[in-house]
Amino acid sequence: MTSTPEDPPAVKSFRDANLRGARFRSCELSEASMRGVIVAGMEVDSPWLFDGDEPFLVNGIDVLPYVGAELDKRFPGRGQRHADTPDGLRDAWAVLQRAWAATAERVAAMPPGTVDVSVDEEWSFAQTLRHLVMATDVWLGRSILGRDPGYHPIGLPYDGYAEDGNDTSYFTTEKPTYDEVLAARADRVGMVTDYLAQVTPEELRIQRANPWAPQYPETTLSCLHTILDEEWEHLRYAERDLDAITRADTSAGERP
Repeated sequence: MTSTPEDPPAVKSFRDANLRGARFRSCELSEASMRGVIVAGMEVDSPWLFDGDEPFLVNGIDVLPYVGAELDKRFPGRGQRHADTPDGLRDAWAVLQRAWAATAERVAAMPPGTVDVSVDEEWSFAQTLRHLVMATDVWLGRSILGRDPGYHPIGLPYDGYAEDGNDTSYFTTEKPTYDEVLAARADRVGMVTDYLAQVTPEELRIQRANPWAPQYPETTLSCLHTILDEEWEHLRYAERDLDAITRADTSAGERP
């Protein structure tokens, strides 16, 4: 049964419950409250952590500014992702692609097959690149350039895309080779680069349609910010999972 605004889901309360090792995926936890909890080793990973104006409180302290600053340290150039001028956006895109190039070099030096390894049921490196192909098609191709739909067949939609009633016939059902993925990715990176090379301040203010929610208009600038946010978040995921793969390979090599 699908909940509606008139029929909100019941709020659950856990008291003296053992949730050790529990996994919450694609769950709505906004305004959740935890009191007297043991959180040793707990991990929270949310791509929407910085959306909106609400704080994320730990023992009464808003940790969002600290988390944001630490991510900017770990990923130099991330702080430029919300640039609001053509030159600033071009610089932000250039530094982002240098970061991706370094990650691609890291992957190339890892054991064969690494690009197809999934960590904790997340997308593999190759799948991540395929998703970014689609993200470019959605926010640049559809929203800004007006291509309908303009999807590259190698693009990979988000989880639940079909369940949301979207047409999946544009996308291949065959697993592409990594070289094919790289070619599609390079094409879409070039598409963004070419667009940013000629964008003007006036064009950044033009109103666009939100591809997922037409009732909430976007601007060219907000669409470009979404592309930059997607790129940085998925780079963070990729590096996180490559670290996990490296640790697993190291542990396997140390076993007698």
